[in-house]
Amino acid sequence: MADMINLKINNIPVSVPAGSTILDAARVAHVEIPTLCYLKDVSCVGSCRMCLVEATGARGLVAACVYPVSEGMEVKTNTEKCRKSRKTSLELMLSKHKKECLSCERAGNCELQRLSVEYNCDPHRFEGETETHPLDLSAPYVVRDRDKCINCNRCVAACKKQAVGAIGPIGRGYNVHIGSAFEMTLMESVCVGCGQCIVACPVGALKERTTVDEVWSAIADPEKKVVFFTAPSVRATLGEAFGLPVGTNVEGKMVAAIRRLGDVEVFNMDITADLTIMEEASELINRIKTNGTMPMFTSCCPAWVKFVEQKHPEIIPHLSTCKSPQEMFGGLLKTYYCEKNGIDPKNLYVVSVIPCTAKKYECKRPEMQGEVDAAITTRELARMIKTAGITFNTLPEEAFDDPFATCSGGGTIFGATGGVMEAALRVAAKMMDGKFEVVDFPAVRGTAPIKEATYNVAGHTVRVAVASGLQNAETVLGQIATGEKAYDFIEIMACPGGCVNGGGQPTLPDSIRNTEDLKSLRAQALYASDEKNSLRRSSDSPVMDMLYGEYFGAPNSHKAHKVLHTSYKADKRI
Repeated sequence: MADMINLKINNIPVSVPAGSTILDAARVAHVEIPTLCYLKDVSCVGSCRMCLVEATGARGLVAACVYPVSEGMEVKTNTEKCRKSRKTSLELMLSKHKKECLSCERAGNCELQRLSVEYNCDPHRFEGETETHPLDLSAPYVVRDRDKCINCNRCVAACKKQAVGAIGPIGRGYNVHIGSAFEMTLMESVCVGCGQCIVACPVGALKERTTVDEVWSAIADPEKKVVFFTAPSVRATLGEAFGLPVGTNVEGKMVAAIRRLGDVEVFNMDITADLTIMEEASELINRIKTNGTMPMFTSCCPAWVKFVEQKHPEIIPHLSTCKSPQEMFGGLLKTYYCEKNGIDPKNLYVVSVIPCTAKKYECKRPEMQGEVDAAITTRELARMIKTAGITFNTLPEEAFDDPFATCSGGGTIFGATGGVMEAALRVAAKMMDGKFEVVDFPAVRGTAPIKEATYNVAGHTVRVAVASGLQNAETVLGQIATGEKAYDFIEIMACPGGCVNGGGQPTLPDSIRNTEDLKSLRAQALYASDEKNSLRRSSDSPVMDMLYGEYFGAPNSHKAHKVLHTSYKADKRI
């Protein structure tokens, strides 16, 4: 057990492990110290000066997020000196900040705005020379507004943690700002679109490139038939936008809310998660039996695919040729669904609701354009529901529309790191050994950055690995390159924790992000749904029987490859 340090926070005695910071100790005392640059597991640099406190043994005020505790220390977090310092820091930030709170999408959910109100700041106290800069609208997935940036560097830390490094500080002193190397636009940079910078940003300097207006227009167009489908993880996060506890499964209310947006149908993307597994498991077995290119990597995360194309094109042959569930559904709707219902694909408007900003980029890729007309994030869906005046928390539970309603538990757990791997193992093991009845693979579950396991199936040894977060993906790639590790099948998700922690998920206050394990709580909702489902394997779904029986014939058939598979190419960036 770690040595314990005894100290007082505002005269409250607390004991914390050695190595703890004053910020850690304050939480034990149930005292909240304001922060702007600090973000648990992402950024801890003490640069914003909002967490300054008085502590015995220290000269002047110290940053609570980085200052270590010591035995007998006495800390004061709310003295007049602390409050004046914080207020001045806020007013200096406001002097350069574009104050468009009435039209900013972070209004009411902005850390700078909240603290400015709490400290009764004068936004004009330090007004002076200011510059305006154009929005960076180069990327189809994110908008960067330099004039709202407060230089907290949380986005920089998030991007660095992703082993991407598309943005960083430029210039010095008063002129320092966040941007891409050589003042490139985001689309010109090595950005992969994961959106972790957006959920890290405490203000409105970064946001998704919205397509909400286009979706409203399609709903209002009498010539268009509009269908929505929702990704597995959205049901576990959408409720947070309406004040529900983290990890609340709102599947039924989500369906009811979308149905009330207009004359639309609502489908379950878990269906094409199941379809992805059917195709991917068959592809894996074929590679194993024919000594194909190994190891095989999953390809359902577009930020990971873009990362490979830009930084590791040598492993493109190792990627599964399966499209992501989003693009599979788009292709399925524009072919099978339209043919079956006599609909001209040009008149079908397909909207995916996704936890991910990279999906916006994916549906604009040349080889996939036209399959999904608009990809909206969990945040965008929440805004649409609020705009429509729908009282989300009082809605009844409603079911998805047929014929794309019934899914397996394997499709549902796609949203958590390890979920794709477990769903694939359930099906691949059964395909290889008809007597294999195991459906739970706990070794690949959980939020550990890297997980690995070995299974023996039908005389074959299958070595698997799971990594979430691109920095951890780099570690796995490095271990394979040096021969330190050898695997047959590897799941990679760009966002730490998987899609439940995607860049399109609700932006929560720092008081929640810094104290709760969002990844685990959200994932638990998906695994609980899986446990309750009588269909645990994707191959058990009657919808799979329908699709293969009526249209595709068999997994990896010629028609399946035409609609459900794709290819990738190198895209080297500076």
